[in-house]
Amino acid sequence: MADYPLIENHGLIGDLQTAALVTTDGTIDWFCCPRFDSPSVFGALLDWDEGGHFTVRPADKTYTTKQLYLPDTAILVTRFMTEAGAGEVVDFMPVTGTTATDRHSLVRMLRCVRGSMTFEVDIAPRFDYGRKPHTLHITENGAVFASDHLELTLHVVREPQDERVVHTLTGNHDLHVSLALEAGQQRGLVMESAAEGPPREIRVTEFQELFDDTRQYWRSWLRQSRYTGRWRETVERSAVTLKLMTYAPSGALVAAPTAGLPEQLGGERNWDYRFTWIRDASFSVYALLGLGFTDEARAFIGWLGDRVKEKAGRDTDTGPLNIMYRVDGSSDLYEETLEHWEGYQGSAPVRIGNGAATQLQLDIYGEALDSISFAHQHGIHLDIQGWNSLRTLLDWLVDHWDQAGEGLWETRGGRQHFTYGRVMSWVAFDRALRLAVAHGRPAESGRWAAERDNIYEQVLAKGWDPGRRAFVQHYGSGVLDSSLLRMPTVGFITPDDPMWTSTLDAMDRELVTDSLVYRYNPEASPDGLRGSEGTFSLCTFMYVDALARAGRADQARLVLEKMMTYANHLGLYSEEIALTGRQLGNFPQAFTHLALIDAAITLDETLNRLQQGGD
Repeated sequence: MADYPLIENHGLIGDLQTAALVTTDGTIDWFCCPRFDSPSVFGALLDWDEGGHFTVRPADKTYTTKQLYLPDTAILVTRFMTEAGAGEVVDFMPVTGTTATDRHSLVRMLRCVRGSMTFEVDIAPRFDYGRKPHTLHITENGAVFASDHLELTLHVVREPQDERVVHTLTGNHDLHVSLALEAGQQRGLVMESAAEGPPREIRVTEFQELFDDTRQYWRSWLRQSRYTGRWRETVERSAVTLKLMTYAPSGALVAAPTAGLPEQLGGERNWDYRFTWIRDASFSVYALLGLGFTDEARAFIGWLGDRVKEKAGRDTDTGPLNIMYRVDGSSDLYEETLEHWEGYQGSAPVRIGNGAATQLQLDIYGEALDSISFAHQHGIHLDIQGWNSLRTLLDWLVDHWDQAGEGLWETRGGRQHFTYGRVMSWVAFDRALRLAVAHGRPAESGRWAAERDNIYEQVLAKGWDPGRRAFVQHYGSGVLDSSLLRMPTVGFITPDDPMWTSTLDAMDRELVTDSLVYRYNPEASPDGLRGSEGTFSLCTFMYVDALARAGRADQARLVLEKMMTYANHLGLYSEEIALTGRQLGNFPQAFTHLALIDAAITLDETLNRLQQGGD
């Protein structure tokens, strides 16, 4: 088996329509084009030998490497140090804007900053997840890699006095290029999809303009942030990461830019996260508005409103809303297996598409209504058509909230009456009632209030285990579930209520290990899948939030500080943390970074209040 890089040994670059992962030794091993959810062009992350890659590294194989983001940007700098000199690869994607396009650029600036350095470049695309062959046409100014559905054009950055770049075919229509630089020299490569012409020479001045424009974009965007509290650098890096995972033409946020990265090495919990979950993206509204990014929150609310409008009249077993969509709002997420790929470190099957799209997860209605309500408080309102569509959606929920579903963890072991789903259904009716009053709009207030109260009474009667003195995962079980950490956040229960504090104590004992938090115990509550999993990073940040709300600020701060030691060298998180401290699952994960922002805001405000009280 090939020697795969650690999942955390990557940085993320993107242009707000797609993204790429770059390893700490200069390899782009994941890139889908032209969208996040398009087939991969470089996919060595999931099959090191057959997936395709774009590698830049020193010819001298004895080197050390460091990686960082240019401050306040999404420009990634990978530094190489050898006995002969030091060099840098500066990777970024010029931002494409809000109009969907097939034209995207991977820009790789090569610099020698001390001594001399020869860079070796290997370009080995594998179109359509390695399922389609390609041709290679070399010109004096670059090359064209072409399959039957996509072309990649390689432009070379050089000056008139430079020697011609030597291209070498390496088999399978792949390309090898060598670039020798002295201290102070800068050259590079631009890989462009759907180029408007043949390969061309790019001058260093034009190259620098691309860099300057991209740097200016990110710094201008980040200046909108109103966050000035503790952990500012960490919070703002999470904000940039979330922006990189937003599809600008629609405002939709993907759960992660990757597919198939395992929750357990060698296991089968390998899902495609390149889609927009109603739940995850709804949470983004709190984080974005909490930081001051109103335009992004408004764009997502618009996307969500469109989904509500187009599906509000649909009456199916899985409800008027799907739990996830493609970034353009379409709902074809057919799941298939890439049998020809071995998976990350042999973790098969590699799945694309997502079969969970047809599951019934009742909590999404609460998350959608909660985000719409929160947006309303910040001046982002639904139009009349949107309100009428919400009324139709709630009519469906009145008749269907009291049924079993798969739950937010997308278990495949059969439907259950999940407590969290009931709590969020309560949220849906509660927020709808508040919105109706705020707008003075027509509403079935009597029915909504009755169902809200029925849910509340049912959760207290069936979701509470008096023997365990805790709210449990689903009715009739004694299993704990960290999704319920959100109960006080959404206002279902106050954070100092004895029923809640005893639940939090039970979670401390059973789901928390050295500050890290498991979702649930799959052995106690079988989820239909083999194997185990690591602690779930989202849940750890939710735990911080819950501790802060419960008045346990010192403990919350320690948990947060410990959790930050598990970030990678760039401040990025995947889904899970293994016992070894390795990151597992798709990377980076939006849900985790959203929860980090929420936890930091809540805890910072709590500590400020305590400090002011002490003063």
